[in-house]
Amino acid sequence: MTDHNHYDAIIIGGGASGLFCAGLAGQRGLRVLVLDSSNKVGKKILMSGGGRCNFTNLYVTPDNYLCQNPHFHKSALSSYSQWQFIELVERYQIPYHERKHGELFCDDSAKDILNMLLAECELGQVTIKTRCEIAAVTYQPEQGYSLKTNIGSFTTPSLVVASGGLSIPTMGASGFGYELAQQFGHKLLSRTAGLVPFTFSDHIKSISERLSGLAVDVELSTAGTCFRENVLFTHRGLSGPVVLQLSNYWQPGNSISMNLLPDNNVQQLLLEYKAQHPKSLLRNLLAQHLAKGLVTELQALFWPQYTETAMAEIPDAILKTVAENLAGWQLKPSGTEGYRTAEVTLGGVNTDELSSKTMASKAQPGLFFIGEVVDVTGHLGGFNFQWAWASAYAAAQYL
Repeated sequence: MTDHNHYDAIIIGGGASGLFCAGLAGQRGLRVLVLDSSNKVGKKILMSGGGRCNFTNLYVTPDNYLCQNPHFHKSALSSYSQWQFIELVERYQIPYHERKHGELFCDDSAKDILNMLLAECELGQVTIKTRCEIAAVTYQPEQGYSLKTNIGSFTTPSLVVASGGLSIPTMGASGFGYELAQQFGHKLLSRTAGLVPFTFSDHIKSISERLSGLAVDVELSTAGTCFRENVLFTHRGLSGPVVLQLSNYWQPGNSISMNLLPDNNVQQLLLEYKAQHPKSLLRNLLAQHLAKGLVTELQALFWPQYTETAMAEIPDAILKTVAENLAGWQLKPSGTEGYRTAEVTLGGVNTDELSSKTMASKAQPGLFFIGEVVDVTGHLGGFNFQWAWASAYAAAQYL
């Protein structure tokens, strides 16, 4: 007689990595159960990419990821590449397009990706249960894992933790996966919000409020790491792709440097303007490159005594200082918006204790960790989804 509550594999978490792993394992002939605490699976998929789901990137390399062990993620990423996922998307005839930097988005809706994952689960006859709160997980060598939940008890020899990180708690994020890792002897690396906007408590906050909604193409750097993309001024501080990228590298207390004119040698530009437009005001010349509102704010910060002075009368030394400030505006965030708006969680389950080939625990038999719960974080632009697919695929082959 079959025990209906016994499964070959149980996957905790019905997000990108959990659903993908379940579908693949089910299609290998395994009896698979997905347990999710939310009222429906795939919520984060649906909201990603502004509802269009940036499902992968054409230019995935190991350098697009942060991990304490810089080699760990190479194996999974090479075993299941972006091309394999794109092939799956095309097989389901999901229309998609490329945006800048190789980012791939659905033409219509992120629902297309979620429906594809659910169809893959259906092919594998996967059972999915939502609104499931897990009260206890125990392990015995002969019986494997026993899970006590509000919807019944389940047993399995293989348990996959795909419960995500702490980012966006309104989507059901919780620290459950980390607690489970610790329960079975795994070390955790400290976790912080990643791909997240910066907040300010000094004069930059009021400048950001006044400029709220303005996007500017800049170069932003901290501690030797530099990205070029749009910065977005908001009521709370700075956001936009370049800020989210840099937030993964920023440490509390550090400054960031913003180059507002990355295509120019700014000092040369200002001195040329002085020679060619001696009667003009600096703000009028800069307004050819930057939004008027931004120039007004910069003027108050960097050349307040020379606002009505013709270029010819501004000393070269002053122009050089202004140029340095425009090319390296020093800003000191007071913090970030935290997990409330963070797209990912940095840190997590220490990869030294996992097999890079299978995502299995080295210490605990039949226990796997995939997706965001692991200490692997991708850049903005579809890289975190690719890690979800690749780590899920690695685990699914060995369940």
